[in-house]
Amino acid sequence: MTQHSGLSPERWNGFPFAQQLLMIGNEMHRASKLGDPSDAERRRNSYERVLALVDLTIGGTDRRAVRRELLRWREVVGAMYLATEHDARLHRSALRVLLLMTPESAQQAEFVAPRQQ
Repeated sequence: MTQHSGLSPERWNGFPFAQQLLMIGNEMHRASKLGDPSDAERRRNSYERVLALVDLTIGGTDRRAVRRELLRWREVVGAMYLATEHDARLHRSALRVLLLMTPESAQQAEFVAPRQQ
């Protein structure tokens, strides 16, 4: 993971929680565009960046409820990272759940992860 390798916990923790979620969501949105089997490695790399950013977020919070929910959410992303096939529906649901964690980030949910029919 080279894209965020220079991102220090101090710098990351300087961002408001909602902005952290939006940046994680941005990586998830990138991965959503990589559903073709030929994109498996690029999608996996994107999930790896998501996991790294979530780890920084978890490590930087002292709010137990937030940490607990992010750890649960991280398990889902970890499963998608390990999966051999892309599950677009699960991915969209995970992105939506992430964005709904704060009122600020929730404003983007319908644009990037619309409610499933």
